[in-house]
Amino acid sequence: MSDLVTEYPDLARPERFTQEGLGWVPWLAPVPEGELTPEQLDALIEPARAKMPYFRLLARDPGALKARTLTDLDIFFNTDGGAARAERELAAAATSRHNGCVFCASVHAAAATRESGRRDDVQRLLDDGVGAELGDERWNAVVAASVALADTPLGFGADDIATLRAAGLDDAEILDVLGGAAFFNWANRLMLSLGEPEVPARRAAKDAEA
Repeated sequence: MSDLVTEYPDLARPERFTQEGLGWVPWLAPVPEGELTPEQLDALIEPARAKMPYFRLLARDPGALKARTLTDLDIFFNTDGGAARAERELAAAATSRHNGCVFCASVHAAAATRESGRRDDVQRLLDDGVGAELGDERWNAVVAASVALADTPLGFGADDIATLRAAGLDDAEILDVLGGAAFFNWANRLMLSLGEPEVPARRAAKDAEA
């Protein structure tokens, strides 16, 4: 079994949740980029993902990867009505913070900041956790609903929906927020079970010099 799993004893692991970009290394071997089949390339949807070991690892099951990626893109990039992208990204970031997925939290916290301009609020979520006060009822409700769904999906119910409606979200917006949270409640488990995040080499060297 040890021959199948790659360990990284000298990996520069992140010490905290961050909005800065992180790398990710797989414990199991991804498909080498030059060996991706036409079916696997098609499943990536976006050709640039062939450079990413995470997606090349998931490409070992191209049918599942394609369904996963199309779902991801529809939840986060279909802006034909529904929640603002910042709120979808906030739901993903809050879920990832709750589940302890440092890599996913970094990606979606940065996106929430980019879409909203509310860097301090997003950083407070990362630093203080999902119980942090984020400055307005709407964002607090999005985080609370995302965490409730991630924590015990079958325990999520009418009271959680009522809180979202009281904060001003309509049905389409609620659907988008819950889609972002539910997707990352699943996606976090992939990231956490297949590999781990790393601080990019250049930044790790800079931190070591400081």
